[in-house]
Amino acid sequence: MHHYPLRALLAASTLLAALPAHAETVRWSVIASGEKVGFVEADEQGSTVSISYDVKNNGRGPTTTEEIELGADGLPVRWAIDGTSTFGSEVRERFARDGQTVRWTDSTGTQEKGQANTALYIAQNGSPWALGLYARALLKDDDRRMAALPGGELQLEALGETGVGGTTYRAFSISGIDLSPELILLDEQGRLFARIDTDGATVREGAEATVPELTELATRLTDERFAALQKRFAHTLDRPMRIRNVRVFDPKAGKLGDPVSIVVSGERIAGIQPLDAPATPGEIVVDGEGGTILPGLHDMHAHVSPQSALLYLAAGVTSIRDMGNDNAVLDGLMEQIENGTVAGPRIVRNGFLEGRSSYSARNGIIAESEAEAVEAVRWYAARGYWQIKIYNSMNPDWIPAVVREARRLGMGVTGHIPAFTNADAMIAAGYDEVTHINQLMLGWVLDPKEDTRTPLRLTAMRRTADLDLASPRVQQTIEAMATHDIALDPTAVTLELLMLSRDGKPSPAVANYIDHLPIALQRRRRQGIAPIETPADAAAYEGAFVKIKELIMRLHDRGVRLLPGTDDATGLSLHRELQIYGEAGIAPAEVLRLGTLAPEVYMGRDQNLGSVERGKYADFLLLPGNPLEDLRELHRIAMVVKGGTIYFPSEIHAAFGVKPFAEAPVIPELK
Repeated sequence: MHHYPLRALLAASTLLAALPAHAETVRWSVIASGEKVGFVEADEQGSTVSISYDVKNNGRGPTTTEEIELGADGLPVRWAIDGTSTFGSEVRERFARDGQTVRWTDSTGTQEKGQANTALYIAQNGSPWALGLYARALLKDDDRRMAALPGGELQLEALGETGVGGTTYRAFSISGIDLSPELILLDEQGRLFARIDTDGATVREGAEATVPELTELATRLTDERFAALQKRFAHTLDRPMRIRNVRVFDPKAGKLGDPVSIVVSGERIAGIQPLDAPATPGEIVVDGEGGTILPGLHDMHAHVSPQSALLYLAAGVTSIRDMGNDNAVLDGLMEQIENGTVAGPRIVRNGFLEGRSSYSARNGIIAESEAEAVEAVRWYAARGYWQIKIYNSMNPDWIPAVVREARRLGMGVTGHIPAFTNADAMIAAGYDEVTHINQLMLGWVLDPKEDTRTPLRLTAMRRTADLDLASPRVQQTIEAMATHDIALDPTAVTLELLMLSRDGKPSPAVANYIDHLPIALQRRRRQGIAPIETPADAAAYEGAFVKIKELIMRLHDRGVRLLPGTDDATGLSLHRELQIYGEAGIAPAEVLRLGTLAPEVYMGRDQNLGSVERGKYADFLLLPGNPLEDLRELHRIAMVVKGGTIYFPSEIHAAFGVKPFAEAPVIPELK
């Protein structure tokens, strides 16, 4: 396919005379957690649009330019996107529409389709400007639905008018691009004013002061959506439920028991009874068909939102540890989950504590001095947070004071290894736990002057491919962790995604279920993330991930506590995290203990959670198969019970464009 200069194509286009003259440059500010982190600039000259897009949040973000030619129908005829993605991998995307035929090239390769002139191409690496384009196209369609390329369908839903900063805008949601709808505001000319979210917005330059109003609006619209979904998907019982003919996995013994019946009454497990024990009058009886009952899973590294909260339940994750969030938003979400307004897992909060720098992450609290850091610990302790989580820009010299205050107030300390230090120093300073296995490993390969506030904390992992895990330096750290009971939250699945994703191939992180995902997410998961300039780079990342698995096994053998977490939002990634432990050599029964009971023991909640026993909370999942034989069976969940409320993953996943993994059991009383 030939790629001619776009402006030359425009000069020859006969469409120009038919288009209204229009010349305008519009800028939008990208705001996250109250601070400007990037911009979008669109230079519109008739049918030509030139876009610059740059975001740098937490030391990373996309930098791209776009050249778009619009046809007489307002849809793209040509679209070229160049630059780098969030973590620095190359972006070179092309789209062309000629009559009935469309062709495009993205990270997955080149494709062509005929009879597709009315379908709307969804850019793989498009800026937020594209959302205005999609909205205008959908508004012209009678039912506000259009076929999308590479696949699926876009739908526009009007959410009403809203006043922002003294001006009235129309609010819409656009579904079909990803797991969650995009929320946008259009002005009276139908042009994009803002893309909004619960923690920020991309808003027309000059209107940055309206972002608090916009995030409040996004929060209200999101709350309304997920409250409606909870009414659809939460099945509550007014009488006992007996699930017959199931085998219960006991994480303490590491065994699957003989067929029994599980009886649930209210929010608790009333009993595990012999299979021949008769049901009492009025019970709801469910045929478990010989399936497996597994205690609810636990993700020890989450950053929860209303969407991920529901998706966690669909994946059988009934408890999570939130490792950093907008504190007010998280508190509101927890209240909604606890009162049953929205669906979600049980949540333990960690207090996010960051130092001030140009690379600062904007969750939680940012401290500019040791005194402010210690005061932040007091703030979190007074509000019931479980641990303090340290982040990259924290001054390492402040950690001892933070640890002393945290321990004095009954809290633990975990987190990243701050820039310009290493895990050994932070363990000596009083860490109870290290977050991310790369944070542990980088101390063995980096020069102390290298800055891990940047994407170096990922890219430097290439250096670990040849690391000798038996070396004295590595063994010293492992021994310190084992001796002082320092836990590790590996998040291996996120590193697998970042390091092993390649253009045109399913990422190993999702390869087992990629065909179940919405088309846009499938497309992203066939796109490289880490910058790879040579075959040697690719080989180094692959070797480094082999080393990660070897280290997981060594740590486990030495008795270091592993806390499975994902740093992701789909729930399904926790299944892959556990599979990676199995691939590392940990026995399946032990892997399942790590994902169920072990986190609850660590947090002191195992009297009520972590195993399926009489009197404990009814938090468990029903699997048709046996995960001890194949950990991939974790995807195939037929039913999830959390506190006695029933959820069917097949119902939830369908609402997010995810192809269900297993059929729900037939329970006539719930219809």
